[in-house]
Amino acid sequence: MGGEWREAVSGETREVLDPADAKPFAVVAEGDGRDVDAAVDAARRAFDEGPWPRTPVAERSALLRRVADLLVRDRERLGLLESRDAGKTLEEGRVDIDCVVDAFRYFADLVVGEGGGRVVDAGSDDIHSVVVHEPIGVCSMITPWNYPLLQASWKIAPALAAGNTFVVKPSEITPLTTIAVVELLQEAGLPDGVANIVTGPGHTVGARLAEHPGVDLVSFTGGLVSGIKVAQAAAVTVKKVALELGGKNPNVVFADACATEEGFDTAVDQALNAAFIHSGQVCSAGGRLIVEESVRERFVAELARRAGKIRLGRGTEDGVECGPLVSEQQREKTEAYVASALAEGAVLRAGGKRPEPSAERPATGYFYEPTVLDQCHREMKVVREEVFGPVLTVETFRTEDEAVALANDTEYGLAGGVWTADAGRARRVAGRLRHGTVWINDFHPYLPQAEWGGFGKSGVGRELGPAGLAEYRETKHVYQNLAPQPVRWFAG
Repeated sequence: MGGEWREAVSGETREVLDPADAKPFAVVAEGDGRDVDAAVDAARRAFDEGPWPRTPVAERSALLRRVADLLVRDRERLGLLESRDAGKTLEEGRVDIDCVVDAFRYFADLVVGEGGGRVVDAGSDDIHSVVVHEPIGVCSMITPWNYPLLQASWKIAPALAAGNTFVVKPSEITPLTTIAVVELLQEAGLPDGVANIVTGPGHTVGARLAEHPGVDLVSFTGGLVSGIKVAQAAAVTVKKVALELGGKNPNVVFADACATEEGFDTAVDQALNAAFIHSGQVCSAGGRLIVEESVRERFVAELARRAGKIRLGRGTEDGVECGPLVSEQQREKTEAYVASALAEGAVLRAGGKRPEPSAERPATGYFYEPTVLDQCHREMKVVREEVFGPVLTVETFRTEDEAVALANDTEYGLAGGVWTADAGRARRVAGRLRHGTVWINDFHPYLPQAEWGGFGKSGVGRELGPAGLAEYRETKHVYQNLAPQPVRWFAG
């Protein structure tokens, strides 16, 4: 905070565990509300008195590009750190860093390419009227454990591009790469107090960041229950709120997508990718496979066969395709969902248990086999609620209308996929799905230029794209009378 690395006020620390073996490999400060107050004060001074909000856009953009270059320089170190911290494979960690680089460069280009404001015609040559954008102020950022640095970058890059200061709270489970990027911001020359970080639990650090009267905006990515609490706390001071919450994302496969062997193999492969990348710990995971009845048995049989061959292990080992869950709590939660599904009539086609220990899969690690549950229906808890684990449920349909109804039958609305060889059907179905992102014949890609966010209980606000930058701005109307005259509305 304020450009200085400090111990927590309480002096408390927390061990960071490697989920592959449950052994500690780092120690961080365990902050509380007092640390948040100090960090917000530092960010407030940096915004109200410091140079950053008044720094020319070109200079802010240049700093973001320097950060991107430093991330490229440190790609291997940060990718490894993300792998060990979150349990994902090393290749996934590397790809995450590449996406973080893209985010910083995108917002650097976006902000420097903007004009000086939108001119409003006042109907007179003597009036100059313009709508301009200004930084919103002090931003608090609360980020999740599944994509620690990527999700942080979606907040930090646009906030800095707009001229804000911030306090970020990474998940207490996976704080290390967020700490590292704050170090890179310092190295790139960001003024003291602009970037502040407090590590600690959500019920103290996160709660204080949400309610703090010195904060102008709170941006939260995480679960629905916590998101509701953040919104309630922020409402007291009427601060701006951006929430990216959970998803229960359908992946709809029409039979015509499987009419050729190549199409069938591609759809199966992408269904595996949709459900099991990062062990299913993805807000946009395609955990609901909704497949046309005529191809269901063949499709699910091949899906289950391939799911059983996914190589589980420590993410840093060569050839490993799927790492552990992030914590014992998350594994137990996954096990409970599978047990409830089986009790409600689901048929287990693959996985459903902890794997046998091995050299690359220590017994103390939080591993769980990729699981396929067939013959599921909407009333099942596992179909309704976000599992955040390597669990894929299978539902079937006969008609296009039925497919759309099933896909939309969720209180969430984050993302979904449609697989079909019929271009007209693809457009029709995509247009009817109530989800913030719809992929056609693909799953999981995102573009920095495109807004990301959801409908329903998947949240409010947008990240990435021009709307992602707009979240971190206030809009001001500047009306200038070039030839002022007395009004004389009143006597005297």
